[in-house]
Amino acid sequence: MGDSRDATAPVRDPLDDDDGGESHLRPAVRDAVRRGEQLRALLELLHTPVQLTSLLIDGIYRTTAWVVAVMLPPMAIFFPLFTLLEDAGYLPRAAYLLDKPLRKSGGCGKQALTMCMGLGCNACGVVGCRIIDSPRERLTAMLTNVFMPCNGRFPLLIMMAAFLIRGGSPLASAAQAGILALSIVCGAGVSLLVSRILHRAVLRGESSAFLLELPPYRMPQFGRTLLRTFLDRTVFVLGRAAAVAAPAGLVLWLMAHIQADGMPLLSFCAAHLDPVAAVFGMDGMILLAFLLAFPANELVLPVILMGYLAQTSLTEPGTLGSVQDILLAHGWTPVTALCVMAFSVMHFPCSTTFLTIRRESGSRKQALLSLVIPTVAGLTVCFLIRAISRML
Repeated sequence: MGDSRDATAPVRDPLDDDDGGESHLRPAVRDAVRRGEQLRALLELLHTPVQLTSLLIDGIYRTTAWVVAVMLPPMAIFFPLFTLLEDAGYLPRAAYLLDKPLRKSGGCGKQALTMCMGLGCNACGVVGCRIIDSPRERLTAMLTNVFMPCNGRFPLLIMMAAFLIRGGSPLASAAQAGILALSIVCGAGVSLLVSRILHRAVLRGESSAFLLELPPYRMPQFGRTLLRTFLDRTVFVLGRAAAVAAPAGLVLWLMAHIQADGMPLLSFCAAHLDPVAAVFGMDGMILLAFLLAFPANELVLPVILMGYLAQTSLTEPGTLGSVQDILLAHGWTPVTALCVMAFSVMHFPCSTTFLTIRRESGSRKQALLSLVIPTVAGLTVCFLIRAISRML
């Protein structure tokens, strides 16, 4: 898996999209990059040292802008719709209907709401666990919410689905959508399975009685709901993401510019991780990208491409085909894509979610458990995928 051949596909400037291909670079990211170039010009006008300019623009600014630009569009859609359903009185009824099946996994109906909220942001899903009365059920919901893929993981999942099923025909698009939906269903299934294991083997305590007031159906107040959603959820998540993305940009810039044994530190670390990553069907750069994306899941795919292309800042080609060509040139197979997809669904939470679990649970041990459980589950599934593929 750790093929480091020099043969790579031609890569265009991320801002160059004149070939009419399907652009994989989000418009928000494109605008952020252009604003970064304007800031660079301003710093050059002020005679800022070149290395400092590169650190501020290519490292800290670009990484932070990338994370915010990728997070904002889906969050601006998901959270308002979720809150409108809540105000309309539908979500409490959904929790009531799902209480019986979730009881079998050691949870409760309210956990279904936190799982749905995790599709937007796992940190918000963890905060939403406050509605669960039983301490045991609340902790179970917090520890398993990370198995619900948040919007930061969707770009990578979509890319893996497109890698597995290529083509732009309606049938291929439907198959890609099916793979994406299946990954979400698998995440929910693993969440319930781990909840049952925790319920029976680890966490002790009494189950809570399901008490929930069912409000009448009503027309939601759109203006106030949208404003409350923007301030309470969207701004909250974006602020925390930006706070952790800025230091991540500094680390990425340093790893791209510091040399070790004649190569960038990023490539040096990836090469040493190759033997470990190969056991789980991936290569060292993929595993390193997941580690460096601990501040924000949105960084996984850009860091992989940055390492493969030996770039000094986050970069992304303009078309899906360009990304696929780069991945194929570095030894990717369908097994690699399946392992990356599985590990994306099942791996340690981002730093924002981790810190939220630490605050909500009030325990370092339980916060550490939130890192260990999904990572062990993800690596186990990846190992099985690789082992089965080798037997076949």
